[in-house]
Amino acid sequence: MDKCHPSRKQLFHRFGGAVWRFAIVVVGLFAAWPELAQAITISHNDALRVGKRVWQNECGGTISGLTSWNQAEDFASLGIGHFIWYPKGRQGPFEESFPKLVSFVSKRGATLPTLLLGVGRVQPCPWNSRAEFLQAQNTVEMNQLRRFLVDTIDLQAEFLVSRLEAALPKMLAEAAPAERSNVQQQFERLTKTPQGCYALIDYVNFKGEGVLHTERYQGQGWGLLQVLEAMHGTSDSGAPDEFARAAKVVLTRRVQNSPVDRHESRWLTGWLRRVNSYNGG
Repeated sequence: MDKCHPSRKQLFHRFGGAVWRFAIVVVGLFAAWPELAQAITISHNDALRVGKRVWQNECGGTISGLTSWNQAEDFASLGIGHFIWYPKGRQGPFEESFPKLVSFVSKRGATLPTLLLGVGRVQPCPWNSRAEFLQAQNTVEMNQLRRFLVDTIDLQAEFLVSRLEAALPKMLAEAAPAERSNVQQQFERLTKTPQGCYALIDYVNFKGEGVLHTERYQGQGWGLLQVLEAMHGTSDSGAPDEFARAAKVVLTRRVQNSPVDRHESRWLTGWLRRVNSYNGG
């Protein structure tokens, strides 16, 4: 894995082993679920370790993998989490996350390259196609983008955890009332162990929260919510293994439900290999 050296020293509190406490509180939902005031506690080192595992999963742990545009997709995939960035005029079914990342790291003191100025205000991806993106691989703009992504690995890891922070209230709002208690219980089981936290953080970045109706085939989603709904165990230590089994079922169902012209079966082996990394061993 390539070693990165963050360059920011100002406006960003260096952790020094301190603990981040992420309170899962959303104002509109707090009255309905006061138990969401419980915090997730994760150290900076653990969060960075998870971030590097996500980087390995998405990019093979390489710097070149931080700037990608996959075949048969109409968007760029950037950073350790392959955050989606759509070109102008494109609006796909998947959540666009790269502008949110740029806004997040900018607020924490990261200096943006010229290419990304204004991205937090919904600036579209400047490359209109995969062909244009590949032709630009050795340009000044692409090299600056790649360096920015290398220099902000730690902040991208923080962004991944912040996304998980906001996920539970969204999922409880979307889940059927009869399912909410089980969803919360399964989520909390997973937060009790480092491996469970990794599974949650990686999967919510990998396949989303499961709350968007545009991210469904034949009415069935494949996000974190759907995996948690498929779990019913009670053992904290066994939660990561059960999560991995449930994720395999959900992802296999997605491929079976997917439009034929997307040829999603070509990705399933890699997806299943990824969720195998969630097992507690």
